[in-house]
Amino acid sequence: MEITVTAENFQQQVLQAEQPVLVDFWATWCGPCRMLAPVLEQVAAERRDIRVCKINVDEQPVLAQQFQIDSIPTLLIFRDGKLLGRTTGYCDKQTLLQRLDSALQA
Repeated sequence: MEITVTAENFQQQVLQAEQPVLVDFWATWCGPCRMLAPVLEQVAAERRDIRVCKINVDEQPVLAQQFQIDSIPTLLIFRDGKLLGRTTGYCDKQTLLQRLDSALQA
């Protein structure tokens, strides 16, 4: 299950999460974001050890600016409140899982 994150719940949902968090910065008008959405849904369903969150850059410009999101989709990987990895653009499920695992092993 994907979680919608806002400036109000970012601290709780991402920084204070007990498990690693994959954050998708996206927008409704973004074609690659729409292509990535089913991939993220599959990852959320298969990897219960990872929390998948979505942040709409149009609705949450402060968070987009805070993390210097200048291109979407951008995926950020957090664990224990620390940013471990960043991926911009569409990627398939296998590539995404590899990037997740390598960031979490670091």
